[in-house]
Amino acid sequence: MKKVNLGQKSSRRILKKFLRHKTGILGAFLLFSFILLAVFADLITPYDPYTQNLVERLLPPSPKHFFGTDYAGRDIFTRIIYGARISLTVGFISVFFALSLGVFLGLISGYFGGLWDVLIMRLIDIMLAFPTILLAIGIVAVLGPKLENTMIAVGIVSIPTFARIVRASVLSVKEKDFIVAAKAVGVSTGKILLKHILPNIVAPIIVQATLGIGSAILEAAGLSFLGLGAKPPTPEWGAMLSESRQYLRTAPWTVVFPGLAIMMLVLAFNLFGDALRDVFDPKSYK
Repeated sequence: MKKVNLGQKSSRRILKKFLRHKTGILGAFLLFSFILLAVFADLITPYDPYTQNLVERLLPPSPKHFFGTDYAGRDIFTRIIYGARISLTVGFISVFFALSLGVFLGLISGYFGGLWDVLIMRLIDIMLAFPTILLAIGIVAVLGPKLENTMIAVGIVSIPTFARIVRASVLSVKEKDFIVAAKAVGVSTGKILLKHILPNIVAPIIVQATLGIGSAILEAAGLSFLGLGAKPPTPEWGAMLSESRQYLRTAPWTVVFPGLAIMMLVLAFNLFGDALRDVFDPKSYK
């Protein structure tokens, strides 16, 4: 008799659902394109993102400079490609940081309940009482305005979302029969959390992580625009917008293209995340 691999069967079903999701495919295509540009930036453009050429400053888009040049004569297309590296790095590292702490706090709060639940959830409520960007600004102001601290700040303000999602998922899973049976036969708490509960709540975590990366990129760009993130001449999209805002009327391409880059990358993550949410939730996707 031929054995059926349930894991492969489930993966194929998920893939088939995703391939029917047109906006999800568009998001995946945009995301994959940005990743390729970031990885192969050195091979795509002959220009250096930091080298200034004042003779060619503020040139409009042309075959030589696809997106024109900025106030220092640097190729904007090149700086946007290299900026994709920075934005993707900030997004992934920030969300990984938030994911690690948020999942830990959510597991502890949801599984043990009682005093642990009260303490953790009140801390989360306090963090949620502050507007996200204001809390991030406050953290960066304390730590110091640089890109590494921007990642930490964006990661910290994203923790409550992951903690609450994980807690809610744990509460719905921990009373199921297989968890009760594991407790009855003496399985340790650590094994129950890591081997029985966590694998069963991974879908909403993946969806939130995907959506969270887009939000993290947008928040990091906002902090850099305010001068609290990457510093010039770093080719970070928010910093590029901040540098070029005074040329909005005379050289609008210096602002339009970095802004479009932020919009497209965040849109890619949002479309991809929405598709994953629909795929993992059979009630919301037919």
